[in-house]
Amino acid sequence: MDTNHGDEEALPSSVHEHVGTLTDFYARHDEAMTPAQRFVERISVFLGSPGYVAGNLLFVVLWIAWNLAAPELGFEQWDEPPFFWLQGLIALNAFIISTTVLIRQNRMSTLASQHAHLDLQINLLADEKTSKIIAMLAELRRDLPQVADRPDPEAEELAKPTDTEAVLSIIENSSERLNCEKK
Repeated sequence: MDTNHGDEEALPSSVHEHVGTLTDFYARHDEAMTPAQRFVERISVFLGSPGYVAGNLLFVVLWIAWNLAAPELGFEQWDEPPFFWLQGLIALNAFIISTTVLIRQNRMSTLASQHAHLDLQINLLADEKTSKIIAMLAELRRDLPQVADRPDPEAEELAKPTDTEAVLSIIENSSERLNCEKK
């Protein structure tokens, strides 16, 4: 029995629209990636896998074991202790891993920045809508004869939209007093 299909039908159509919008956003973001970026993404995912770490550890152990045991077994030793060639391979491996991770993090940072901007826009819109609803309710309370009209300073305060410039100024001043870095 497919319960997900039933759950999808129970959701309002606006949820499906929002999910579709997000899906389109990610699809556009993926389409904008260059072939080189796609390659780096795949490599980065592979390099960050537990299998890769285990493979690396196994390779290092086998390399050391072979080079320590080779002379005893009558074979040529490739890399004598302190394992100069192994150290070079490990350094190259670290360089490749750090570079691919940084490239991927830059892309993910851009995506996170876009998410934060979208969140801010949605929150500002929600604040405006909430302020409007509070103002409309206060107006209804004043206009309806059967509802006692009483002053409500909190509702009056909440009915005002947030002054984002003032909030930003307060945040900037607070961060300066706390010695936070500005970017």
